[in-house]
Amino acid sequence: MISASSFCEAAKRRGFDLWTGVPCSYLKPFINYVIDAPDLEYIGAANEGDAIAIGAGAEIGGRKSVVMFQNSGFGNTVNPLTSINMICKIPSLIITTWRGEPGGAHDEPQHELMGEITPALFDTMKIKWEFFPTEESQVEGVLNRVTEHMERTREPYGLIMKKDSVAPYALKSKAERRAIPIAELPPAKWPAELQTRREILSAIQKASAPTDALIATTGFAGRVLYAVEDRVNQLYMVGGMGCASSLAQGLAVAQKKRRVICLDGDGAALMRLGALATLGYERPKNMLHFILDNEVHDSTGGQSTVSHSVDLARIAAACGYPKVVRATTLSEIEAIVRAPTSELTLVHVKMKAGESADLPRPKVTPEEVVLRMKGWLTQ
Repeated sequence: MISASSFCEAAKRRGFDLWTGVPCSYLKPFINYVIDAPDLEYIGAANEGDAIAIGAGAEIGGRKSVVMFQNSGFGNTVNPLTSINMICKIPSLIITTWRGEPGGAHDEPQHELMGEITPALFDTMKIKWEFFPTEESQVEGVLNRVTEHMERTREPYGLIMKKDSVAPYALKSKAERRAIPIAELPPAKWPAELQTRREILSAIQKASAPTDALIATTGFAGRVLYAVEDRVNQLYMVGGMGCASSLAQGLAVAQKKRRVICLDGDGAALMRLGALATLGYERPKNMLHFILDNEVHDSTGGQSTVSHSVDLARIAAACGYPKVVRATTLSEIEAIVRAPTSELTLVHVKMKAGESADLPRPKVTPEEVVLRMKGWLTQ
């Protein structure tokens, strides 16, 4: 058994200062220690996949991340790990607990199957892993292997934690309760003729500053942004549907002096509504979050989403976003983007469904897009 401080402090010396995840009783000492530590940051995610995306965004922004969760939630991470981290070559240190360990202590029945397949999941995703250290003398060696692998391959590294690997640590601080800033939001009044995706993204790109980072969700958003004009400060997500806002949050946390503009979609936002709650609590002041809502899954054939029956702006307001606006014209959109962003802002925009048949795909690979953005961020 090791102390939480020995691992956290050794990890911090190697640059790991952002921790995110979903709690497990095995992880309680870590979470408590990081929350109490004045020089470490913990972001509690609503979903394990959101945590992976937050960590990925932080890594792009220059902060090493540790993502931790119970193995019963490991399945929630498969999509972002395989379609973001492994494809784009974005490393993170992943700590998953081993509930239902075969031959281990008796556990609840829901952990039995996941306990059997936890190591195999890492193998299937081609993510290198080893067991979490249980002796103080093992900590440095484990972290040396972690950092060497991540620096050499730019891929995640997994640690599987057995029961009672970390000594108890009692939490000293309490979570801050944050009031919902917006009590009421007027109903939407959308124009009869809506703008196209290309018109909206052109307006956003035109009004954005050269120092802004633009994160476009998977599907047509990234392809259209690329078609309007490819820029080094733009990241086109090709996978990880629903993870754009969490990745943008991680980037915003890592790059606090730079504005991050997230270009989200209604289907993607609906897929991971919990991300809005995490954002609404953390409230990064340098993030501008657009939800471009055409009420369909456009890139897969125009199947209807349920956003026609959902008020996404009111959901964001109820989640704690300090500023929520509805933009109905291109001039309103440009004015919002040109104005300084001093608090987390959600911009809900209804747009016309459909896209041109000759829409190009980016010629730059996902890995190249990430590498050039990381290089641009250091300039």
